[in-house]
Amino acid sequence: MLLDKMQPIDILLVEDNDNDVLLTKLAFENSKLANRIFIAEDGEEALDFLFKRGKHVDAPRPDIVLLDLNLPKIDGKQVLDIVKSDEDLRTIPVVVLTSSEAERDILESYKLHANSYMTKPVDVQKFVEVAGAIEDFWFTVVVLPPEGPELDDA
Repeated sequence: MLLDKMQPIDILLVEDNDNDVLLTKLAFENSKLANRIFIAEDGEEALDFLFKRGKHVDAPRPDIVLLDLNLPKIDGKQVLDIVKSDEDLRTIPVVVLTSSEAERDILESYKLHANSYMTKPVDVQKFVEVAGAIEDFWFTVVVLPPEGPELDDA
């Protein structure tokens, strides 16, 4: 999917830390592209958003998911596994954006088909740079697949 620069990019941020939510919002405010950030505070809410359940019945399909691993209710690895196992959702890029630098978390995330793994910097300027890198790569360089399940053979 080639993104129309005039259409907002929908980002689902799955993050339970209010400071990290604020930092992410601030980082993307400096974006060259229009974007809308939707927040899910735990893994259960993220899945409700993605599957359009409960209060999220009218939620848009996000263009990308930024996923923390350390979440209440349902952890990030479980969310990743469920998303990447679902035929309709698996094409949504999921960027693990977490404070964990543990090799085990990195390996497990990629085994669960994370599209990338980034460690959250604690420095505000570095965090802005990471957000810019996400934006540049996922919305400028990469061609994203069309919405929905695989296309029928033409």
